[in-house]
Amino acid sequence: MEKATRLFDCIATQAKEPRVDLLNAKVNGTWKAYSTEEVHELINQLSVALLSMGVSYGDGTTEGRDKVGLISIGRPEWLITDLAVQQTGAVLVPLYPNTSAHELEEILNEAQVKCVFVSNKEIYDKVNEIHSRVSSLKAIFTFDEIEGSTRWTELLKPLQEKDHQTLAAVCNTVREDDVATIIYTSGTTGHPKGVMLTHKNILSNVMASNDVLSQIPVEQKRALSFLPLNHIFEKMVTYIYLFSGYSIFYAESMDTIGPNLREVQPSLFTAVPRLLEKVFEKILIEGKKLTGIKSKIFLWSIKVANEFELENKSIGYIIKLAIADKLVYSKWRKAIGGNVKAIVVGSSACPVRLEKIFTAAGIVILEGYGLTETSPVISVNHYEKNKRRFGTVGPLLRGVEVMIASDGEILCKGPGVMVGYYKNPGLTAEVMGDGWFHTGDIGVLDQDSFLKITDRKKEIFKTSGGKYVAPTPIENRMKESYFIEQMMVVGADKKFAAALIVPSYANLIPWCKQNEIAFSTHEELIKDKRVIALYQSIIDGYNPEFNHVEQIKKIKLLAEEWSLNSGELTPTGKMRRKIITEKYNAEIESMYADEVSESPNLVK
Repeated sequence: MEKATRLFDCIATQAKEPRVDLLNAKVNGTWKAYSTEEVHELINQLSVALLSMGVSYGDGTTEGRDKVGLISIGRPEWLITDLAVQQTGAVLVPLYPNTSAHELEEILNEAQVKCVFVSNKEIYDKVNEIHSRVSSLKAIFTFDEIEGSTRWTELLKPLQEKDHQTLAAVCNTVREDDVATIIYTSGTTGHPKGVMLTHKNILSNVMASNDVLSQIPVEQKRALSFLPLNHIFEKMVTYIYLFSGYSIFYAESMDTIGPNLREVQPSLFTAVPRLLEKVFEKILIEGKKLTGIKSKIFLWSIKVANEFELENKSIGYIIKLAIADKLVYSKWRKAIGGNVKAIVVGSSACPVRLEKIFTAAGIVILEGYGLTETSPVISVNHYEKNKRRFGTVGPLLRGVEVMIASDGEILCKGPGVMVGYYKNPGLTAEVMGDGWFHTGDIGVLDQDSFLKITDRKKEIFKTSGGKYVAPTPIENRMKESYFIEQMMVVGADKKFAAALIVPSYANLIPWCKQNEIAFSTHEELIKDKRVIALYQSIIDGYNPEFNHVEQIKKIKLLAEEWSLNSGELTPTGKMRRKIITEKYNAEIESMYADEVSESPNLVK
């Protein structure tokens, strides 16, 4: 990578090796490529337009610099806007497209956003609705053509030499320690916090993380992007692509990831564990359609993948793996484009069984760990086998220090740690007052600097008997069952641990058909005694792996999957435990209606 001090220095790096397809997106069903030259021209034109509108670096302080909002799914315009804002010295405030109008109003007012770029009519209408209540907001620009709105392309004009000179002078005022963006965390509880990240914060993470991705043997530098770009994970990795000569293709939507993978044939992409679970569910569904010898081979290949280990594989196993690869795994790779060497996974814990299955199939899973406040990577598994371990989030990133506090909390130092929360010095001091950033996660660090996350500090609860229960390891282990889609352990101030479970209906329904269990709705299905017995046997099978206080004594099956739209999940797939607890309070209380018996029992 070229030596750089600011994120927009990637422009100079790209100019040395231009691509005809730097950024790509579907337009009317056909892939449209934006060359390096086109992208750079659009960035510079938008920068000059923003400067002419009065968007400025101000006095150089974070408070004194103008703020520009950006609300859109990933598309070339998102990145062009990001880089254009950076060149003006202003601060980008990106937000999730599904952020509520109320939360939008709060954030735009707190950040005193001067103008906002939005992608489509739905978001435009939402921002327009609150426009009058955000006094700082002067203009809304749209990426799509929307009647009554100002499209972003209307701002663009051919540049004169004086424009280039003016822009260069402004760019030269931007320092590496300047805040490049304020990212509001979605949060599992409470009001979103504005995380201030400097160019140096993010760029240090880009450079160190590239140590990991540069080891992946790729034939063509192509990446598919579909995670939210306002999330620091996808944004940081995008800048690795930009500095490393990748072409970026933006998926049309989350529903078209499969077809887009086959069209783009990327070398790598980022994902959350939930996506891997969905991909594997589809593999299982297709596999269950097979009959005869093909069915036996498919089931055998799953067994072989489940037994995969990184080291100490016998000759016999290596032969079995090669046969399974030729007959089955090669078809899996073809289904996701045929060229994927690795998938970088973050945001939440990845089940070990999925890591093993995909890696056995020649699709290496690189699970990492970090937070928005750490830009984000603290540790990550590498492509090289000696720097990768199942069940861990890998070795520490170059330049990052970690200390495990007396209560097990992970504390972090390094160039990627934020400068603080915007307009919230009290909370900043609370998490960084002693010079270490307090992550709120519980973990262990072994002698080889491999990090393992065991739980969230705030999610550990105490039973009425005074015993502590860490729910995450229990949930992650039991979700390895193909029949469990989602699960949340409860039991704070109660006599025992219990759990809400959302069945994997993609696997449960075929099982019901095989066992001649008739049903018309999910609600009816989860009341069937044979279904109840199935889940009880699953729980009974896992319980002995945990201490008595951690064992799940009662469970309640739920008919509806938790989702972002229904409010139980954050945009990055994490459970909002407080919301789930409130929403399913009646179901939870029903499990504790009679706490006299501690014998395992499923609430009907």
